[in-house]
Amino acid sequence: MHTPLCGHSVGEPEEYAAAAQARGLKGIVVTCHNPLPGGISQSVRMAPEQWDEYLTMVARARQAWAGRVDVRLGLEADFWPGLEPFLESQLASAEFHHVLGSVHPHMEFYRRKYLHGDIVAFHKTYFEHLALAAESRLFDTLSHPDLVKNEEPGAWSARLLMPDIERALDRIATAGTAMELNTSGALKSLPEMNPGPLILKAMAARNIPVVIGADAHTPRRVADRYEGALDLLEAAGYNEVFVTIDRKRHAVSIARARASLQPVATSTWEALLQNARLAMGAARAKVGALGR
Repeated sequence: MHTPLCGHSVGEPEEYAAAAQARGLKGIVVTCHNPLPGGISQSVRMAPEQWDEYLTMVARARQAWAGRVDVRLGLEADFWPGLEPFLESQLASAEFHHVLGSVHPHMEFYRRKYLHGDIVAFHKTYFEHLALAAESRLFDTLSHPDLVKNEEPGAWSARLLMPDIERALDRIATAGTAMELNTSGALKSLPEMNPGPLILKAMAARNIPVVIGADAHTPRRVADRYEGALDLLEAAGYNEVFVTIDRKRHAVSIARARASLQPVATSTWEALLQNARLAMGAARAKVGALGR
């Protein structure tokens, strides 16, 4: 889940924690988009000078929700070949609990660098980069794998690409990196979760661990469509999902995960989030008063 610092997300971490509690989650990891060198893709991620603000924002929410929802610091870090030294330094600068590795094929910089007129070759390059990201050992989980299917979705064919995808999955499995089932894919140009069922089955055949994420950019999307994601995982052959804390994976049975989820009526969301905002404002006012 993200923060307003990325410029395309709404809601403070405290609001996401309130939504998580309502949905039955014991904890959340905030994984906003990392700053990149040279101002690359700056309009959709925090600026380098906002780094400390991000760390403070998550720490404040962790303190405010202690004993109710376990709020942890994470990061969604972009990857392309050659960025590894920058990422190594960045990831060593704070104590992260879950680091997502992302290849964003829609990013203008990435498209200029790797799309040369052949969209199928571009799809193949994307999966090669996912494998390289896993082999870098920088990331705990590869986020929204097969996101590239939304780049000219009419040209997408998972079945046609499976030889390349399976080679990438073999390398990811060997590296021991988890992969995400991202429910926000259901809202994109090609409306299915990332990855789709064919790739999920190939992942299950290789025992690649799966983490479910909603990629929430608004508190209302916390744990969105998780029930459907669990169904997809069972259909693919999985019987457990994973959570990552202190950069270590912990297994949770699908049955237990499903039983923990609580429905939230659409009509109650606004009151729930308003209460969270009021509590957040009161807590900050108290801190301000103590500091005077």
